[in-house]
Amino acid sequence: GASKWDVRQKVWDYLEAHGLAEFPRPVHRRIPNFKGSHQACCSIKELDVFSGAREIKVDPDKPLEGVRLAALQARKTLLVPTPRLRTGLFNKIVPPSGATKEILRICATSRGIKEYSVPVGLDGKARVDLVVVGSVAVSEKGWRIGKGEGYADMEYAMMVSMGAVQETTPVITIVHDCQVVDIAEELLDDHDLTVDYILTPTRTIKTNCKRPKPQGIIWRKVSYEMLEKIPILKSLRYREKQTGKDVTLQDEHSDLANAITPAALNEKAMAGNTRPQAAAGSAQIGQHDVESDALSPGLEGSGVITTVYVGNIPPSVRVSELKCALREFHAIPLRLNWQGAQHRAFLDYKDKATAESAVSSLKGLSLGGNTLRVELAKIQRNKGQVEINSEK
Repeated sequence: GASKWDVRQKVWDYLEAHGLAEFPRPVHRRIPNFKGSHQACCSIKELDVFSGAREIKVDPDKPLEGVRLAALQARKTLLVPTPRLRTGLFNKIVPPSGATKEILRICATSRGIKEYSVPVGLDGKARVDLVVVGSVAVSEKGWRIGKGEGYADMEYAMMVSMGAVQETTPVITIVHDCQVVDIAEELLDDHDLTVDYILTPTRTIKTNCKRPKPQGIIWRKVSYEMLEKIPILKSLRYREKQTGKDVTLQDEHSDLANAITPAALNEKAMAGNTRPQAAAGSAQIGQHDVESDALSPGLEGSGVITTVYVGNIPPSVRVSELKCALREFHAIPLRLNWQGAQHRAFLDYKDKATAESAVSSLKGLSLGGNTLRVELAKIQRNKGQVEINSEK
């Protein structure tokens, strides 16, 4: 009858009560660090799945520091998820040329992850050969319980979605012996990640787990709140929707109940307006590389328009694809100024707050294999001006 939370609490309490907990303390509500974690991490070097791996994803938790160091020492590509997935999915740790052992040790720490990493977007073509996650509790059958926020499960599902892992990609967890416990199978859900190997200070356990790992993102369990917290989810959702997958969210019904909103009205305007506004320097779609599409001409010249710059647009992407994405992310502008030859576009919004909301919504958006650069334009338009000729 124990719940997942009961299991977590029991493990956390035991580690603290028996002097097994290490910094950061207390271990409650964390992936716990424990005495002997470095020893447990070092045993990964004896596994063939580690020796044969070229690209390894390791969570940023403190007890996994030894695995990150082992990967760097073996000159493997090390990917670490960004904190709470706020700014993307991975950071790649890139030690400086000729790094000493001491520098590699720093690179494996939380400080090193910040100082020696570069972001890897959806277009980064990651191919992960081995996944290493932290756990609060795990069973010898390979059933895992995390700290309750679901990030490790979501990271794995996102990797499946972007093609970074396969069904055969092994998953390893590093725990203290006391964290290996019996877990009732009814506690597991279809989004829960299972593990293939458990490394402790005294044992290496091959679980031979037969329970399937997540096959991708289960959108019916994703909320709007989660989309806002993890911007890269928006791009993955858009990408999967384009392939015809059902990406209905957990609280989609509430969105339908509020469908008649200003954003919805703007969407109708965008859908119904296929003719570009006749304006200086503008041209019809398909004839030239600039299009100035006035979506709400009645608001033109109000003097409060705020412009958003969208850059890094691949040559293969058409303006219609960007429009579709803007509708999908509820970031519909008053006017879209398309400059395809310069790989950019400018979006006009009625005020700064609306523009900033659009930037937040579009953060992490990927089109045509590129993660777009989205920010407030560095130079804003004057009242009544139609074209923007500089992003600087």
